Amino acid sequence: MAGQATAFTAPTPHQSPGLPGLSLLGFNRAQSIAFLLLLAVLLVGPFVLYPVFLMKLLCFALFACAFNLLIGYVGLLSFGHAMFFGMGGYVAAHAAKVWGLSPELAILAGGAVGAVLGVVSGWIAIRRQGIYFAMITLALAQMVFFVCLQAPFTGGEDGIQSVPRGNFLGLFSLAPDMNMYWLVAGVFLAGFLLINRIIHSPFGQVLTAIRENEPRAISLGYRVDDYKLIAFTLSAALAGVAGGTKALVFGIATLTDVYWAMSGEVVLMTLVGGLGTVFGPVLGAAVIVSMQNYLAEFGAWVTVIQGCIFVACVLAFRAGIAGEVGRWLRVRL
Repeated sequence: MAGQATAFTAPTPHQSPGLPGLSLLGFNRAQSIAFLLLLAVLLVGPFVLYPVFLMKLLCFALFACAFNLLIGYVGLLSFGHAMFFGMGGYVAAHAAKVWGLSPELAILAGGAVGAVLGVVSGWIAIRRQGIYFAMITLALAQMVFFVCLQAPFTGGEDGIQSVPRGNFLGLFSLAPDMNMYWLVAGVFLAGFLLINRIIHSPFGQVLTAIRENEPRAISLGYRVDDYKLIAFTLSAALAGVAGGTKALVFGIATLTDVYWAMSGEVVLMTLVGGLGTVFGPVLGAAVIVSMQNYLAEFGAWVTVIQGCIFVACVLAFRAGIAGEVGRWLRVRL
């Protein structure tokens, strides 16, 4: 089987070695530089920009990274990822406000419910491929939306409001935005590195192989459906963590995060940033969230402006922003 797995791996272009220490994370030189820049932004960002804006960006960046794990490395397009993001937010908000759980446990509760939903919905959806898979995930997400609209604990159209941030580990108050920012940054960085580790592991190589040639993977003895279900569950769990973190940041969980439009938004972030790239979803989230924040004064024209920018990105950056920048750096580094 080891020989089969080796034969399975497609030849890849020569990559320059990573910087000392960072090569252990699977980064080449260009990715190592990008990761150092990301760390610099995380450290300096709250002293330059509004911390709440950065926290929102990081929550959506983790959401986009989780979605990219599924579509970029397994080839499964989900139109229902909002159900994991939104339900993670509802459960985390309920756990913090009603159950009185600490923020770290509330966030983990959001990830847990995302994982459970991922197992159930993934078991149903992965039996189909292509547009059928996408439509099944959309249908399941609409069912979850209806549950959130009707269930007593969600608050219906009012949502769960006045969610306390609590004290991290029972010691540090997260009421100040700067304190909350460091928790959000830590959650994002942990999720980002976990996803990076997954895609560079033997498990991740099998996922990529399934995306490239599923019949061959089956012929080599891999239980393809099991790999898909595990990847789907991991992606759903991380989306739930992102949703739970966002609910604590803003102190509210609403139907907006579980609505089908949120699934479309995360697709847009991934495509703009770069499908199947490590840093693409982060860049895509930064672009989309920044447009929503700084173009809000244009009112209804925001959607038109976003559409024009999206078309321009698709035409100018076929591989997304990160994909094109990475290609340019590989040539020069």
